[in-house]
Amino acid sequence: MVRKSSMGCGNYVVVLVLLFFGAMKVRSDSSDHKYKSGEEVPLYANKVGPFHNPSETYRYFDLPFCSPGHVKDKTEALGEVLNGDRLVTAPYKLDFTNDRETEVVCKKTLSKEEVARFRDAVAKDYYFQMFYDDLPIWGFIGKVDKEGKADPSEYKYYLFKHLHFDIHHNKDRVIEVNARTDPNALVDITEDKEIDVDFMYSVKWKETDIPFEKRMEKYSQTSALPHHLEIHWFSIINSCVTVLLLTGFLATILMRVLKNDFVKYAHDEEAADDQEETGWKYIHGDVFRYPKQKSLFAAALGSGTQLFTLAIFIFILALVGVFYPYNRGALFTALVVIYALTSGIAGYTAASFYCQLEGKNWVRNLLLTGGLFCGPLLLTFCFLNSVAIGYHATAALPFGTIVVIFLIWALVTSPLLVLGGIAGKNSKAEFQAPTRTTKYPREIPQLPWYRGALPQMAMAGFLPFSAIYIELYYIFASVWGHRIYTIYSILFIVFIILIIVTAFITVALTYFQLAAEDHEWWWRSFVCGGSTGLFIYGYCLYYYYARSDMSGFMQTSFFFGYMACICYAFFLMLGTVGFRAALFFVRHIYRSIKCE
Repeated sequence: MVRKSSMGCGNYVVVLVLLFFGAMKVRSDSSDHKYKSGEEVPLYANKVGPFHNPSETYRYFDLPFCSPGHVKDKTEALGEVLNGDRLVTAPYKLDFTNDRETEVVCKKTLSKEEVARFRDAVAKDYYFQMFYDDLPIWGFIGKVDKEGKADPSEYKYYLFKHLHFDIHHNKDRVIEVNARTDPNALVDITEDKEIDVDFMYSVKWKETDIPFEKRMEKYSQTSALPHHLEIHWFSIINSCVTVLLLTGFLATILMRVLKNDFVKYAHDEEAADDQEETGWKYIHGDVFRYPKQKSLFAAALGSGTQLFTLAIFIFILALVGVFYPYNRGALFTALVVIYALTSGIAGYTAASFYCQLEGKNWVRNLLLTGGLFCGPLLLTFCFLNSVAIGYHATAALPFGTIVVIFLIWALVTSPLLVLGGIAGKNSKAEFQAPTRTTKYPREIPQLPWYRGALPQMAMAGFLPFSAIYIELYYIFASVWGHRIYTIYSILFIVFIILIIVTAFITVALTYFQLAAEDHEWWWRSFVCGGSTGLFIYGYCLYYYYARSDMSGFMQTSFFFGYMACICYAFFLMLGTVGFRAALFFVRHIYRSIKCE
């Protein structure tokens, strides 16, 4: 039966990989369209928003810019909508290789209310984003003149009215596009009064030798500049040295102590039979006693295993170059698709382990597994989506997108979870315990305060966090800012270090717990392994208040809400790693001694 189950699991993995790469429709390098001279190249306006609040973005025409006669929405993929992209046709005509000298887009009379809206946007450092042949264009909509003015009421607010496009092409392909504002073409919007504005633009085309295949490299070079690479490699070396020293120190102590334990226990077996046992051998009849709340424990293991698999797949895609800069929504699409397709892993792991722990209500366990991570995520999403709706922000998902996500959950995630659970239940695997468990549990002796759960979690989380905290800044600056992150190979090395250190520190703390004759190590190893997630959330507080300029209720809610979900995912994933490492270690040491 076990052989048959493992074969079925192997087949499931193969099918999972095939389904994943079939569902993950990866776009080629942006638009691969060839143009003729004078042919219209589509320009789409995406969004506007405060520069320091990346989640707070609005539709481009929520501000009273010149609007084309008919605003047409561009059809977008699921990941692009989740990313908050809302592309619409822009009023500028940028025909291929056609230069334009100061053309008027429209002449518009701004009302007092429209002037006030523009002034408020300029005061908040609003930027705009457009896409031309799938190449991004950024710029600010205005500027604030603070020079020589101490009182904010004396500040002057100006709106840029002239936008100049510099476009590079290689024969029949668009290679690069930049937009800059004319510093001399300004409109004073300091006062609430009607203003006549002539919105203008100009276009200049230039020939370049850069091949089409390398046109996106410009955007990835910022994170690969020498001084950035030096910092990243310093981070890696710092982490490696710290980890090697500490883990080497712990390994030396642990191996020496274990060796002494093995020699001592072997000597005790040859000595008198009435000699009292001490240390971790003393609790051999309790160490494999099943944990309390075993259904919840199995569900946490299932969810953590699924999230670990999700992380591995995301790294594979990143390393093969799927997440190149401005591949809009690719990461969100991958997260949704892979999470849905890996739900069978969560069901199989949870149900199999639950049945190994002699659990009976496997259906309840399966429901708990399905809701353990998705439940908090759903509640967080409902709250934050309501906030975005109240702000009329593009982060608010349209009803159609919510229906699509629900259908993915109902038609893919849930069935695979159930199928995985049935396969896990039918695996008939038995829990491999080297020692017999006694009928009644031993009493745990009184332990000092530093051996409690919270101090142990603090010790367990600090070491892995110290190995990743330098790299965390760049991740945060990319996710919650406008910095581009493309050095996925370094990130993968940091991830591997994180896994190794989490496993090792959990094993070390588990040994010291057992040596103190505390046999309730199951949950302790899980929460100690996952405690790094709590440290990451603590770093969120530091980053928000000390390293960023984010402000406002919406941005604060999005930052702390979604980071809570991400840190919770890390808690489940690293908790699973910690427990699996501790279980392997405990089985090994008890298999190495003779217990009556």
